[in-house]
Amino acid sequence: EVQLQASGGGLVQAGGSLRLSCTASGFTFDDDGIGWFRQAPGKEREGVSSINNNRDTHYADYVKGRFTISRDDAKNTVYLTMNNLKPEDTAVYYCARLGYGANWSNLFLTHKYDYWGQGTLVTVSS
Repeated sequence: EVQLQASGGGLVQAGGSLRLSCTASGFTFDDDGIGWFRQAPGKEREGVSSINNNRDTHYADYVKGRFTISRDDAKNTVYLTMNNLKPEDTAVYYCARLGYGANWSNLFLTHKYDYWGQGTLVTVSS
């Protein structure tokens, strides 16, 4: 059974940092890409960052320069390191597996991802 577990969320002041983890099981982790998305209250889910099995990375403009995605295949884990957090980063953050055969383009289309974790809440206070 494919499972993705997101963790590491919490309450942080503006300008602070957090590191989210997405730990996977039930598939050959180092073959697959992983994406991070977020959903703020009353808003649609939006893409944050993605990484493929070659460690190519992609970032949304609104997090570029502040967030870093990385992976540790030995631990079946993808990390999202978030620095200089802003109140507008407040959301539930989800990780998801890039679907089999999905190409490395338009990476923030949710239908390209086939399994999703349960989400972890990040709250940034001003």
